[in-house]
Amino acid sequence: MKNLGQMMKQAQQMQSRMAEMQAKLDEHEIVGASGGGLVTVTLSGKGEMRRLKIDPSLINADEAEVLEDLVVAAHRDARAKLDAYVAEEMGKVTGGLQLPPGIKLPF
Repeated sequence: MKNLGQMMKQAQQMQSRMAEMQAKLDEHEIVGASGGGLVTVTLSGKGEMRRLKIDPSLINADEAEVLEDLVVAAHRDARAKLDAYVAEEMGKVTGGLQLPPGIKLPF
């Protein structure tokens, strides 16, 4: 029973660290870019888009599809960076404990 009490204490500590990490994620911002930085997307640590910047030189009605593709690419870049950041932060919280496949924390 001594081990069970110890496991419960560790679980509570991990839960506390998880709450801290979620608060930190909400404040953190990740920037993704495409087109050599002409399009940038800023995401919160929780994946919400906060800003989209488009260089005026790209705004051309005849090339709308190119601009659309650049926005998607910038978002994809930001999301990949965010996923890597979250995985790193989760590793710190869980102490390297591998979670079962399919479980995505914190969201």
